[in-house]
Amino acid sequence: MRHVITGGSGFVGTYMASNLARRGENVVVFDLDEPFATNKSIDFVMGDVRQHRDLRKLQLQRDDVVYHLAARQFHGGVPYRNRDGWFADVNVNGTRCLLEAISAGCTQRLVFFSTDMTYGKPDHTPVNPNDMQRPIGPYGRSKVGAERLMMQACREFGLHATVFRPRLIAGAGRLGILTKLFRLIRAGLPIPLVGTGENRYQMIAVEDCVTAALAAVERNCPSGPFHLGSREPPTVKELLRELARRAGSRSILLPVPAVILKTILSLLDRAALTLLHTEQFAIANMDYVLDTEGTTKGLGWAPTRSDMDILFEAYTGYLKSL
Repeated sequence: MRHVITGGSGFVGTYMASNLARRGENVVVFDLDEPFATNKSIDFVMGDVRQHRDLRKLQLQRDDVVYHLAARQFHGGVPYRNRDGWFADVNVNGTRCLLEAISAGCTQRLVFFSTDMTYGKPDHTPVNPNDMQRPIGPYGRSKVGAERLMMQACREFGLHATVFRPRLIAGAGRLGILTKLFRLIRAGLPIPLVGTGENRYQMIAVEDCVTAALAAVERNCPSGPFHLGSREPPTVKELLRELARRAGSRSILLPVPAVILKTILSLLDRAALTLLHTEQFAIANMDYVLDTEGTTKGLGWAPTRSDMDILFEAYTGYLKSL
């Protein structure tokens, strides 16, 4: 049995591949870029999920397990125009091509990482896995499209596919949207809050994402969808204040009325001077927590890391990268 990871050179994929390799599993990373840290026990196949000829190199077989992590995200040089098409090109069309390769190889098990952004703006908390999906941007819409393809494949050729919807995945080595925050803390500059900061903005440790995926495989990939998020997240104000304290930073929190800051960010985006995308800042002042009880019951999984530990580990990783 092989564990095939599309997008395996990315943040989650790197942790996934390393974990599986330590267990002595047969691991194949499929990506456009070679893994940053080479591991002789991990096979690398260069390829694009949008290209059938590249997917054929994998020679997928019935007892393989595929972890589909390849995706376009907000840190990938998002264009100003036709964002829906740009995200869908990989996240939907790439998923379709992968599912065709899986069908051709009669592969039975797949783990797919979607996103909480498929829900859009939650009107209550905690968010339940069967709540309506109303994405407000191109990334969330592309992930809804990919999920629908998964469900269709399950019906048509009996694929066992687990769908995960995680909150913000973070940990050592993951920067992205957090880079701007970490720069302010390192410089001791004020940290602007979108609104009062009394809301909760849940995260999930990358290590906990890996254990959830492996738990799904052990149970023959039940469909879910399953939420991934930390237990009892603090308010944003509490989280950032404690991060600054642990970092030994002089940074103070600077609450800014949400309507003002969101208007500024929206205008900058329209002027092609994007600091944050709508899907990122529109929910920044909302109380947004996923209900993970179904994941615990269905997979025997529970998060092990707190938001504070996750964020501080990401910050120390940022300092080491300088």
